[in-house]
This record gives sequence, structure tokens and C-alpha cells, in this order.
Amino acid sequence: MDHLARAEALLTSTPLVDGHNDLPWALRVAGGDPAAADLAGGLPALHTDLPRLRAGRVGVQFWSVYVPCELAGADAVTAVLEQVDLVHRLAERHPADLRLVTTADDAEAAFAAGKVASLLGAEGGHAIDGSLGVLRALRRLGVRYLTLTHNRATAWADAATDEPVHGGLTGFGRAVVREMNRIGMVVDLSHVAATTMRDALATTAAPVLFTHSSCRVVTDHPRNVPDDVLAALPANGGACMLTFVPSFVSGDVARWDARLREAMTAAGRDHRDVAAREAFAAAWDGPPRPRATLADVVAHVEHAREVAGVDHIGLGGDYDGTAELPAGLEDVSRYPALFAALLERGWSEPDLAKLAGRNALRVLRAAEEVAAGG
Repeated sequence: MDHLARAEALLTSTPLVDGHNDLPWALRVAGGDPAAADLAGGLPALHTDLPRLRAGRVGVQFWSVYVPCELAGADAVTAVLEQVDLVHRLAERHPADLRLVTTADDAEAAFAAGKVASLLGAEGGHAIDGSLGVLRALRRLGVRYLTLTHNRATAWADAATDEPVHGGLTGFGRAVVREMNRIGMVVDLSHVAATTMRDALATTAAPVLFTHSSCRVVTDHPRNVPDDVLAALPANGGACMLTFVPSFVSGDVARWDARLREAMTAAGRDHRDVAAREAFAAAWDGPPRPRATLADVVAHVEHAREVAGVDHIGLGGDYDGTAELPAGLEDVSRYPALFAALLERGWSEPDLAKLAGRNALRVLRAAEEVAAGG
């Protein structure tokens, strides 16, 4: 068998867990009734639909119930509830392909039944509006992780792409982490400042996830994970799920992105606003944006394996959450190409199974055990 055929065979028998997909928000932005989108017929303007999920051998998908930082207070709470509702409606509309699940065991059972196991992850701690009651309500609705911040600091946690406010987590931020442990919600440290990462690791009793981050040493971007934090994952039991966002995986794109942020700041625009950044980039008269490649992603996966260990890595593509993807990883159908490239570089199939999803499912199950008092 050639490398691609071996990769496809591996992902047919082993669940590929993608840590972060922003299709729900992309459907909302597109207008109309987002739950009426023709996922089965195909959505060529987006990165994700059912035919391409199947082609990419995605077995377990964390759907992001994302809320932009521009929404605050009650508006953010309303939006996250609407996004949770949307994922429920999408699963109800496509029962032959999607099965909403809340546990690692149920995810594996759905995969064995030929479904794409669908989990929920809330992106942006501002969506709880400073309320542990809202946090608990989201968990009861099936949300299995919370990303502590998005692009801006909250009142209780510093973000990677904002000016530091708290020096990491506040006392309430640590209370959020402890409550997440108690109720079985995974602490997601993508988007947070390195100080917040370290505070969370010092506070949590359960393994953490970075659902869509890459390696700071390989690409110097504030959204990436420093080596000391990667090296702390074995003691915690968590995993870094490597992402494909071009500015996080390519040094050339990261430098271009830094110039774009500088230009936005000079023009009085907020680079933390995702929509504003994409609009500014489209009209900017700066140099053309470089293109990241699949090889850039491979470099991050291998660095994370070297520093954190093969038991502490995974994948979170961030499809439909970024305007462009690396050449070779243009949409969710391209996952087998990444595994083929790793097979070509000598990765064993047992190690690839861990990267694909065994590690992420272990973290999910460990969170359940901590919540149960195990």
C-alpha cells in the first residue's frame, strides 16, 4: 500500500478527532437559517461539509460554539446559546451522518456506527459573562470544553493577542478552572497568554487541551505554545492539538501578519477583531500574503512530539475559522494527506493513532473521571 492508502486505512479504523471547527459561525455569518445549510450537498464556499468530512476520515468533531469578543455581557451569553442550538439542529437534520455526543465512550460508539461523533466546545470565556451558573448551564447542554479567552482578555484571564491585564488568571479565573474540573469540562488553553497557561496548569486537577495551537519555537506567534508549557503537558496529562492556521505555522506568514497588525494599529483599527482583520487585509496595499504549506504543519507536529511526547499531541485544524489554509490542507478532506506525509517520514501507525485521536479521547475521558471523583 502507498502512504496515502495506508493513511486512509488507519483513519478508517482509528477515530480522527479534530479539536476545533468553526463551521457553525461560518454558517451564521452566511445569513439565512444556518441550520438549513445543505451540508450533504456540499458547501464549496466553505472548508467543511459532509462529503468532505467523510473524505477526510474525520470521525470525531469538536464543533466550536464561538462568540466573537465584540459581543459582551448578555449578548455573548445569548449568542453562545444560539450556537449550541445550531449544532443541535444540524445534528437533528443530518442523523445519518452526525451524532451529537457528550462522552468519550459515546464518541467511540458513534464512530463505530459510522457517524461523525459531534461534540461541542465553547470558544471565548467572555461567553459566560462572569457567571459560574452560565458555565454549568453550558455543560448541561453538552459543551465539553471552554477556551478561557478569545483574542481579548476577559475580566479574569489574559489573552495571547491582547495587552496583559492580570498577569495570568485572577482568583475568579482559578475558580472557573476548578469548577470546570468539578463538572467535567475540559480547560482549553488555546488563545490564552503564556502566563494564563501556566496559572491554569498550576490550578487544574484534570488534563488540559490546546484545541487549536502550534509551537512558539517553530513559529514566533503569540498564539503559539512555548516549549516550557509543552514540556509540562506530560505531568498534566494534557495534549496540544496542532492547528493549520497559516500565521501560526509559517514564519513568513507570521511576519506578514505582524506587519498587517502594525498597519491596522497605525490606521486606528483593532487587529483583534477577526472580521475587521480580514477586511483590512483584502484592501491592504502591503506585500502579498505568503502561502503556508503542509510541510510547515509537519514541522510543528514533529516539534511538539519531540518536546511534549507522542502521548500529548493531537490535531485541531481550525477549518472555517481562518480565511486561508496551507497548500495541501485546503479543507477537511485533506487530513489523510497529512498522515501520509508523516508515514513517509517514518511515523509508526500506533503513534499516528495517538495523534489522530487516542490522546484527545484520553483527555476527555480523564476529565469525566476527575468530575466523577476518580
